[in-house]
Amino acid sequence: MRSSPESLSVLPLVIGVVLSPSTVDAAAFRHTGQPAGLIDTANSDDLYRDARGSALPGLTWLRESVSEIVFGRPSTKHSDSTSPSVPLSQYRDDVVVRFNVTKPTDQVALAQAIKAKHLDVWASTPQFVDIRLEESQLRPLLRLIPSTLQTQWSVLIPDLEEAVRATYPTKGETTEYEDAAERLDAAYTKGNIFFHDYQPLSVITSWMALMETMFPSIARMESIGDSYEQRPIHSFRIGDHSGDNATNGTRKTILVTGGLHGREWISTSTVTYLLWSIITAYGKESMVTKLLKHFDIIFIPVLNPDGYDYTWKTDRLWRKTRQQTKVSWCRGFDLDQAFGSVWGQTKFQVDPCSESYGGDEPFQAIEATRLADWGRNQTENGVKFVGLLDLHSYSQQILFPYTFTCDEDPPNRENLEELGVGLAKAIRLSSGNFYTVSSACEGTSARQDAANEATGGSAIDWFYHELYSRYSYQVKLRDTGIYGFLLPRSQIIPTGEEMLNALKYFGDFLLGNNGIESISKANDRTSHDKGRAELK
Repeated sequence: MRSSPESLSVLPLVIGVVLSPSTVDAAAFRHTGQPAGLIDTANSDDLYRDARGSALPGLTWLRESVSEIVFGRPSTKHSDSTSPSVPLSQYRDDVVVRFNVTKPTDQVALAQAIKAKHLDVWASTPQFVDIRLEESQLRPLLRLIPSTLQTQWSVLIPDLEEAVRATYPTKGETTEYEDAAERLDAAYTKGNIFFHDYQPLSVITSWMALMETMFPSIARMESIGDSYEQRPIHSFRIGDHSGDNATNGTRKTILVTGGLHGREWISTSTVTYLLWSIITAYGKESMVTKLLKHFDIIFIPVLNPDGYDYTWKTDRLWRKTRQQTKVSWCRGFDLDQAFGSVWGQTKFQVDPCSESYGGDEPFQAIEATRLADWGRNQTENGVKFVGLLDLHSYSQQILFPYTFTCDEDPPNRENLEELGVGLAKAIRLSSGNFYTVSSACEGTSARQDAANEATGGSAIDWFYHELYSRYSYQVKLRDTGIYGFLLPRSQIIPTGEEMLNALKYFGDFLLGNNGIESISKANDRTSHDKGRAELK
């Protein structure tokens, strides 16, 4: 069964009661005979892990019940999508087409035609441009472009309505596990419930609260501020600060963000998958455990909660925030053009109706301001951002600064390129998928004229330049255009797995091993890894 809105609304309170550290201490007191106040909280995660067995059956049942409230029961059969609240008829006449463009003159001509028709560009690379439009608009578009382009196109998604429908969560037959501990193991160890579907904002928030409660010694969930529509933007920090790892000085930190653009659901689900994988690998995988002793990793799955929520309720393909602009009928800002680093380098900045509108001035977008203010505050309080992985979709690219120009290189370009190639290699060894590596400027065609790509005010440029995050990357996840933003939910776990391997390489590189430890152990899976591999 799937949880109701009412059950989700009281979930944080339920979790706080049944899974709070005091509850764990009390259960441990009954089990060990020690006073609750003398329980070693640094080992409280071990108590949670022990609860899967028979040592603490009461706690096992309580935690299992909470997990079932959040996730429901695991499905045994493929089932049809639910009927989403989004009116699907709005996509009925739409298609997604790809133009193969390599000549600069063709790129500019196509960009001008796109601008004239106010079309929605899904991807823009040096090899192709993907466009969503009404099928009836295709012929008029072809009249506006050179004859050399008029035969260089193909239809990627002929039935956009059905493609949108297929991304919504499933409903179908469920089955009972043999006992409560086995059900809990499925949700806790394998994660095969939460990651079988894309999840709405309310479920993600409740799930993050559950993760914090289950791992109190290394996890902390916070809000970095509220969105335009007063939704909290949640962050989730993981790090081992116990004993010799505690420090009053600088704490090196990796930031992983997703959901800057509402419709890029795979970016949000991948951030949550990385969060779950790292927090459950602590104490089981030596490299991850070592990494968390020296670094914090902060995950922000949904930086644009208003836009993300809007894609679940009104328009699955909404991109921007929901903030009011100077044009009443054109809402929202492109967060990846709203930061104050070399802001305003794009001609589209002047048009609030453009999908790439970043505002009339830097940080006009509330959510960009919240992240920047939070980032500055963190650096003033002992945090040193050493790396940023900003996840997007799609086109399987690993991009590093700068976005605003191809005429200037960052001082450590060679290092950025070296690590980027290592990340791509880690992904290729994991799944066989190829990700290209380049500067963000080089990774997009006709950047000054074409569609929804940042040319100034990007997050990776700002973190690199303002907060001195030496290794800042934008990663565009699967795929290369067959599904685009509508990646099937069957690819949530495989995409998460390949990015997990990249994140491990990233962490190992920062530990000074240049990724060698991660790569050398790629085929030497622990039992923990094998359990996760079963999800593929």
